[in-house]
Amino acid sequence: MKLTPQQIKAATGCASLTLAAEWLPRLTVAMDAYGITTPARIGMFLANAGHESGGLHYTSELWGPTPAQVRYEGRRDLGNTQPGDGRRFRGHGLFQTTGRFNHAAVRDRLRAKFPEMDVPDFEEYPELLAQIEWAALSAADFVDMCGLNAFADRGDFDGYCDKVNRGRKTAPVGDSNGYAERLRNWQNWQKVAS
Repeated sequence: MKLTPQQIKAATGCASLTLAAEWLPRLTVAMDAYGITTPARIGMFLANAGHESGGLHYTSELWGPTPAQVRYEGRRDLGNTQPGDGRRFRGHGLFQTTGRFNHAAVRDRLRAKFPEMDVPDFEEYPELLAQIEWAALSAADFVDMCGLNAFADRGDFDGYCDKVNRGRKTAPVGDSNGYAERLRNWQNWQKVAS
């Protein structure tokens, strides 16, 4: 399916056609590489990418620090074992990859999938994951890693959102953070998908 900037703008809540056009080629490459190629897969991916990035505007987590962000520091489950790791490995990319461990893991998965590309060391230089090319590829890689295309194939938008936001499918419908915006993006996609 050949996408247009207008479709990207509608499905992500992006503020301008110029920004949507800037993202279009990188998103297209990433989606094609990971089989995000049907209308349902594309729409659910873009709806969630739009919410997670503030309409394709932010590819680095805004730092307050908030109380939740303060708790990133010293979290062994995220691999944040060195002083300053919490802020350094805050969310990067369209789906906000967080933690030293996850930055290293996405580096390794992208290097394995794209041996011809010069994939940066996101553990050494985590801010590079915020660059448009890597932000798009890392989000599509997340879709693959979490099996999100299967949710799209079943038409389970709520489950897709739960996996992106909560890491697992939950019983209540609409309980993922920002669900109303995700749903609005999804509904906007459905209007422009054909």
